[in-house]
Amino acid sequence: MTKKQGGLVYSTELGRTCPGCQRAVGDCRCSRTATVTAGDGIVRVSRETKGRKGKGVTLITGVPLAGEALSQLAKKLKARCGSGGTVKDGVIEIQGDHRDALIPLLEASGWKVKRAGG
Repeated sequence: MTKKQGGLVYSTELGRTCPGCQRAVGDCRCSRTATVTAGDGIVRVSRETKGRKGKGVTLITGVPLAGEALSQLAKKLKARCGSGGTVKDGVIEIQGDHRDALIPLLEASGWKVKRAGG
């Protein structure tokens, strides 16, 4: 396989490798260099149940952080709520409906926060 087609995909030494940086998937530096998306400067907190079999999650979008800083914020918010969650595509997902607890915490960080949805 040539470099233009993506390069090495699997190595018996490292396992799965990233085609961009040729490192093991766990040590990949390509995904950690995400940039902050340009938005309108408003952090939106909403609740969603789509695709989760009726289970609700709190979504936090528009946070002007990227990469490790976004993960650290998510960790802090999950600890504050006492629940699990994840970061997917720049959106923080917290399990359960914690909008009332998260809005003051995000406002204390200095961001303009709006409650989105119902």
